[in-house]
Amino acid sequence: MSAPDLAPAPADLTALTVGDEIHGQFGPITRTQLVRYAGAGGDFNPIHHDEEFAKSAGMPGVFSMGLFHGGVAGGWLAAWLGLEHVTALKLRFTGQVWPGDVLSLHARVDDIEEHADGRLIICSLLVERQNGDVALKGEVRAR
Repeated sequence: MSAPDLAPAPADLTALTVGDEIHGQFGPITRTQLVRYAGAGGDFNPIHHDEEFAKSAGMPGVFSMGLFHGGVAGGWLAAWLGLEHVTALKLRFTGQVWPGDVLSLHARVDDIEEHADGRLIICSLLVERQNGDVALKGEVRAR
């Protein structure tokens, strides 16, 4: 599959409860996606697209820019919660992602705060490679 397997339908934020989860997948990641992302984002560091350069830098080969899989996860969360409701997204990159990887995306409602102007939904995010290595952790807030 080449696009995130999104939640079946956008969440009804009024119906979410602590402990609700969604899961999706993205991949396998291709070198073409990395090159297209480099063009869109202006990140032309050759370690992400030039095999010889990456190997000369001590890497086994080219690898994803962190913001590539961060963007995949952010788009997936926005599709679930509604972009207009997302108020904050924090990401921490914890591992590298390689061409051929299939990413598993997991989000969980950890807390719900009731405020006079509405609910604040706080969710954790985890992105893992197919071997279980964690590539990204994060938090999203939606109101």
